[in-house]
Amino acid sequence: MTYASALPGQPRGGTIGGPATDRAVCVLAPNASPMTLDGTNTWIVAEPDSDLAVVIDPGPLDDTHLEEVIATAERAGRRIALTLLTHGHPDHAEGAARFAELTRTSVRALDPALRLGDEGLELGDVITTGGLELRVVPTPGHTADSLSFHLPADGAVLTGDTVLGRGTTVVAHPDGRLGDYLDSLRRLRSLAVDDGVDTVLPGHGPVLNDARGAVEYYLAHRANRLAQVETAVEDGYGTPSEVVAHVYADVDRSLWPAAELSVRAQLDYLREHGLI
Repeated sequence: MTYASALPGQPRGGTIGGPATDRAVCVLAPNASPMTLDGTNTWIVAEPDSDLAVVIDPGPLDDTHLEEVIATAERAGRRIALTLLTHGHPDHAEGAARFAELTRTSVRALDPALRLGDEGLELGDVITTGGLELRVVPTPGHTADSLSFHLPADGAVLTGDTVLGRGTTVVAHPDGRLGDYLDSLRRLRSLAVDDGVDTVLPGHGPVLNDARGAVEYYLAHRANRLAQVETAVEDGYGTPSEVVAHVYADVDRSLWPAAELSVRAQLDYLREHGLI
């Protein structure tokens, strides 16, 4: 067994950008950082025989990147007909208005403030542009407006920041809530168990070949962290920053501000359930 195959979700090796499934191509944005990993994955999704494409998460406001997304679609003989957002964080959505201007497309999102056009996105919506079938899956928790998109023809789900290709995500308190996030992970596990989803196309990091394994790792990780936070509070670590320094001592200190958001969400969850 190789090291890569032992990692949660079986992340693919090689470069992150390029074709990922029969219908999905990644264009990697040049915004790598400790929080964005290798950069934001902008996804171009289309039926193999269609001349129309859907773009998910144009990414940051970077004309070079946005123009490369358009050029990638055009090289495949496709015109971008619709823009979708998984959520409103700037590394995913800041470039959406400019991208809509360049492509003359509408922008659909759960949050009305992010939409350009009359249509939003809700549970039960199915995107059918160019014969494509993308099913909207609400997955709040990282943020209140987080969505995933189920691509049944490829047995894949595009998860934004709900599941990453490497590491784990932040529950961005106060907008993000841990209870919602755990429910969203269980919803994604159901897609893997009941609907044949085996591939995760994340908002950052490599493609994952074992969707169920990735989601179950996330659920176990969250349960473990929650227990650690509960124990830390019982041991007298009273503030979120004290809990972070104790529980996340093995995490790069540059990530502690983000870890504190998750700790605040964990503390809220523990209080709501009468555990602290």
